[in-house]
Amino acid sequence: MTISRDRARRISSRIESWFARNARAFPWRPTGDGARDAYVSLVSEIMLQQTQAARVAERLPVFLGRFPDVSSLAGASEDEVLHAWQGLGYYRRARSLHGAASMIEAEFDGVVPRDVASLRSLPGVGAYTAGAIASMAYGVREACVDGNIQRVIMRTEGIDLEPDAPETRRRVWDIARSLVGSSVSPGALNEGLMELGAVVCTPPPHSPSCGVCPLARLCIARREGRQQEIPRPKSRSRQRVIFHDSVVVAHPRLGLRVEQRPDAGLWRKMWQPITHEGESEATAEAVLAWSGVKSVEERGSFEHQTTHRVVKVRIWSGSGVGRGTPGEWADRGRLGELAMSNAARRVIAHSGELTIG
Repeated sequence: MTISRDRARRISSRIESWFARNARAFPWRPTGDGARDAYVSLVSEIMLQQTQAARVAERLPVFLGRFPDVSSLAGASEDEVLHAWQGLGYYRRARSLHGAASMIEAEFDGVVPRDVASLRSLPGVGAYTAGAIASMAYGVREACVDGNIQRVIMRTEGIDLEPDAPETRRRVWDIARSLVGSSVSPGALNEGLMELGAVVCTPPPHSPSCGVCPLARLCIARREGRQQEIPRPKSRSRQRVIFHDSVVVAHPRLGLRVEQRPDAGLWRKMWQPITHEGESEATAEAVLAWSGVKSVEERGSFEHQTTHRVVKVRIWSGSGVGRGTPGEWADRGRLGELAMSNAARRVIAHSGELTIG
């Protein structure tokens, strides 16, 4: 079930006009009539998947300064890419982007493809990201639906269904395709819908700013006074709790003892102070046993939350490296070059041994 052509034209026209006047300035958006760069679109859209726009605006220029094009990104090592990604989290996206660049270099002559089927063949690129790149960088008449767009469409059309239900997704995508089909500029329409959801048609606990919304007179949820009820709240999955005991071992000449995480699971292949991961909190005796150091002293603790996990971190100061101590020495100048999670960097800072940015 979709909407009439007349309604689709009215909605699309209002969104495009509103966006032309109200678009926020971001480094991935061209100024004036400049065309959007497809490579910048690929990088920024993958960054924006699970990170706030303000944070991406800060990190994107730094990343592009290091990897200004497909070739430079494809030719980098994974560790170099992970290091440049620090501060954005969800490091699987960095690995996917690296893989996508390598695939574009090998199979598409170094040019980001324009059609959705080819874009979706790239690692880390799903239906939303493919539609966003195709429409915004190439002007292809393709829809894309993220959380902001889904919320705008569900409220405008009064769709009172579970947000994650397959039927909801089908209806929202059908309407999004109708809107793109009626638009003058598919890219402006898609980005305008996202912008509207981000700054006007906001989710609870914020109240939507219906008084300045270009769709106010067309919005079914507003007419029925149900803006705060649509979409329905998503059911939250329970986060798994895991325990990290991290031992910070420092040497005045050799630096800090670090290790690389396994090639699977949380923060895979990233560097950290020597750390034991378990299902329960370890005793000091257990920490001594696995770390191989002569003595440990507890220095503090904190919690770090990811989408699916709560990581309870305890920080230990250790001394006296033994034969069984895992890891390797990294001098203090090298620490800033290693790809580390925010949690690992917080452990080092919290230990009082040194502060790294």
